[in-house]
Parts: sequence; C-alpha cells; structure tokens
Amino acid sequence: MSLRPNGSPVEALDETDREILDLLVVDASRSIAEIARLLSMPRPTVQYRVQKMRERGIIKAIKAIPDYAKLGKQVTAFVLVNFLPNPDVSQRELAEKVSKLQGVHEVHVISGEWDLLLKVRVGSMEELGRMVIDRLRAMKGVGHTVTCASFTAVKE
Repeated sequence: MSLRPNGSPVEALDETDREILDLLVVDASRSIAEIARLLSMPRPTVQYRVQKMRERGIIKAIKAIPDYAKLGKQVTAFVLVNFLPNPDVSQRELAEKVSKLQGVHEVHVISGEWDLLLKVRVGSMEELGRMVIDRLRAMKGVGHTVTCASFTAVKE
C-alpha cells in the first residue's frame, strides 16, 4: 500500500473497479444493470463493487450535471484572485466566503502567483462584471483579480 505525503493511504483500484468508475464518471445515470451488461458482469457484482467504492470514499457523490446555458447561465468564467494579507480574514476564510457568492461554482486554493481560482457561471458578461467588481473585489482579503471568460468547454 502506498501512502500520500500526509501519511494517509492511497486507495488502489483493480481494473474492474476502474472500468466501473470510468463508466460512472462519463454518465452517472447509468443503471447498475446497464454497467453490468456493458462489462459482461453479474449485476450483483457491480452493485457490490459500487457500494464498496462509496463506503471507501472513492465515489464521493453521484450528481446531475445541468446544461447551464438552458438555465440562463450562458457565461462561464475563471477568476484568479490574489489574497491580500489581512488581520480580519485568513486565506482559507476568504475562500469559504467567496464560495458563498451567487454564481461561484468552484473555489480552489492554488499555488503560484495567484492564491484562489474560481469557476463562475452567470447569465451575462454584465452580470459577471457586477459579481467581480461589486461583490468579489469588495471583500476583505481580495487583492487584485484577473477574469478569463470561457468561449467553449471542450471537456468538463
């Protein structure tokens, strides 16, 4: 068993678990019966393996992925944020506060020149501007930002 740098074990998957997981990642709405048929395996075996991966925390959740454009969220953007050291808020606290802003779908604490990476989905460029300028930049701990609008998603 290999260990992560923090000493926790790395979860190993055999080839069958990997195939099941790959099918679920592509389309989590697939039924156990469909996965079993695609892999030529008994349904109870697939169900057991999925349950074990859930118990081990390998499968954290099975989610619906909406078509955001059909929900009026046509604009996807990535926002890089510099943390401005501040006695009122830590970088982790800022990340938590930013995650609660409407339209923010992901917040990553990152290394390098920038401190946070946000994935934002909004209805228009104007709405994106209001969110970044009026709400995000007004938060204690936010230094400067760079916003990159996505033209199209090739793979998410």
